[in-house]
Amino acid sequence: MRTRSATLGMLVSAMLAGLSLVPNLAAQPLPFERLPRAELPVTPPSERVNGEPGSMRITVTSCRSTDEPDLRRRILDIAVQEWGYFGFHVVDETLIDDDDWDRRRGGLPPRFVWLDPAESARFAASIAGYWAATRDGSWIVARQNEHWNGPEGIGARWRDPWSAAFISWVMCESGLGSDERFRRHIAHHVYIDQAIEARDDPDSAAAYVAHDVGELPLEPGDLVCRARRGAYRSIAERRRDLGVGVRSHCDIVVDVEPEHGRVLAIGGNVQGRVSLKFLPATFRSDGDDHVATSIGRGRRIVFAHLKLRAPSIEPDAFATSPTLRALSTRTDGAFTLDRLLAREADVSGTAFDGPVSGRSMAASP
Repeated sequence: MRTRSATLGMLVSAMLAGLSLVPNLAAQPLPFERLPRAELPVTPPSERVNGEPGSMRITVTSCRSTDEPDLRRRILDIAVQEWGYFGFHVVDETLIDDDDWDRRRGGLPPRFVWLDPAESARFAASIAGYWAATRDGSWIVARQNEHWNGPEGIGARWRDPWSAAFISWVMCESGLGSDERFRRHIAHHVYIDQAIEARDDPDSAAAYVAHDVGELPLEPGDLVCRARRGAYRSIAERRRDLGVGVRSHCDIVVDVEPEHGRVLAIGGNVQGRVSLKFLPATFRSDGDDHVATSIGRGRRIVFAHLKLRAPSIEPDAFATSPTLRALSTRTDGAFTLDRLLAREADVSGTAFDGPVSGRSMAASP
């Protein structure tokens, strides 16, 4: 799949226009308000909840179920808008290898910080709104209220990893509201297993079908998934454990750059935000396509490519998404994507979904 890296660089990096005149600002998050519904018809996740942190509650849990004619683009556009709302944060996993990660886990200080209290306050309702798209969201938000009412206040991190809730909300807003299309859940493995089952069942109505990395080209709207500590290397290995909880994480593919040896994907709860990740990848040529034969490294290897059963979209869909087009028209300047990457020289901070104490949950590892 061809890409438009130069165009993307101009559009994404336009947000930095004029920042060179402001000392130290280039290192700060740059939140971008969500678009009006006339430009992108999406109900903000924050509208699913009421109240302030400490007394917040979920009020809307329903998800529409439609036959979206342009499903890939809608999933992409919604994910990009949330990325902008959280400040266009970028995490470059191509900068580290597995040994670097092990050393960091062994006690070296990380090169990133999580949300400060002001950011936590800004994002609280949105993250709670992501939880609203899952069955267990209400009690998770109730438990988070207790955390916010504790000594850390609004600055308290979410007790429960919310990456699967983010994916579930994106699918909810994209029209995949029924369980037979997408099993929205607080743990990634539930919908990973659904995609594996769909591969084995030709009559399945599931929107995603699981493949090993390298079987098919990646496209925007596909999902790439990995298990903590490289627990699985293939679909076959996971198939033996269907229904068994495992810490895992999935991201939404937004672009593929074989010329740079990376896959661009957006995920939730990456350093406490919705972030864009650069995932290291190797490729082979297959006619006009470039197929990723591996994604990630070492213990952070991607084991599952969840293929969206929907028509392909244009190769520059990421660069031309409504959020990035709006960003381009609202700012003036032309920084490059490399400049953006230099601004955000962070390494991976993905929190895998994990045990949720206090409730019985089959998805817990």
